[in-house]
Amino acid sequence: MNYSLLHEDKKRGKFDFPIELYYVDSSYPRYHMPLHWHLEYELILVLSGKFRLSIDGKQYLLEAGDSAWISDGAIHGGEPEDCVYECVVFDLAALLRDTPLCTKSAGEFLTRSNSYTGRLEKGSAGAMLADKIFEVMEKEQKGYEWVTIGLLWQLMGNMLKSHSGETANYRQSRQQVTKLKAVLSYIRDNYDTQISLEELAKIAGMSPRYFCRAFYAMTGKTPIAYLNYYRVECAGEFLKLTDKTVTETAISCGFNDMSYFSKQFKRFKNMTPSQYRKADR
Repeated sequence: MNYSLLHEDKKRGKFDFPIELYYVDSSYPRYHMPLHWHLEYELILVLSGKFRLSIDGKQYLLEAGDSAWISDGAIHGGEPEDCVYECVVFDLAALLRDTPLCTKSAGEFLTRSNSYTGRLEKGSAGAMLADKIFEVMEKEQKGYEWVTIGLLWQLMGNMLKSHSGETANYRQSRQQVTKLKAVLSYIRDNYDTQISLEELAKIAGMSPRYFCRAFYAMTGKTPIAYLNYYRVECAGEFLKLTDKTVTETAISCGFNDMSYFSKQFKRFKNMTPSQYRKADR
């Protein structure tokens, strides 16, 4: 069972306001953000500390006051460092479709929006608009839905103006990204079973050697290191949210060797599973 509140197909917000705010600190079940993607767009704001964000293989260091705009379908994840951050996830296509502002310019933004995936530096016009969006969402004062949508339009207009001549030349080919998404989906759905490198390479339609290079370029980890990382993150959720024993947790997350599980858990969490559970409680 996966308890992640950032699951790719989770419905956001309300039917007539498909926008949702998440506040994330070290007590959050999925504090470390494994690579994932969704059909909605996302804004991230770092409140304190640092956040190392990966978007389609491109690395960004976000510090307090920095924001990031993440397009639909972009593979992203991150590692917080003493960090508290917030995320606003929204169905931009639904917002554009259901309002009279779905103009030619809005359609242009949707078709070209991948060009704007990345960091919004603190103090820039885009970052200040993003900060205002989070402030309005946090307070939820009367009419905040309209204000939020208005600020989103301003932010998109600002990005169209600021990046009108740019292209996303750093993004990997769509075909390769799609193949790697299939691998990430397979890991997400089968992390509790035995998975081999050859099996993952076959899903990607690549030779094991080429697959390892492509996967590392996208994630910064080898396929097996990422698999262990994902399993440890799931184990952390079990330890926080269930009463399963450490042994039961290890088996539920695909680890059959307790010594290896403890070693991998300490590698990624800097403490043993028992220490992690005790510290949380």
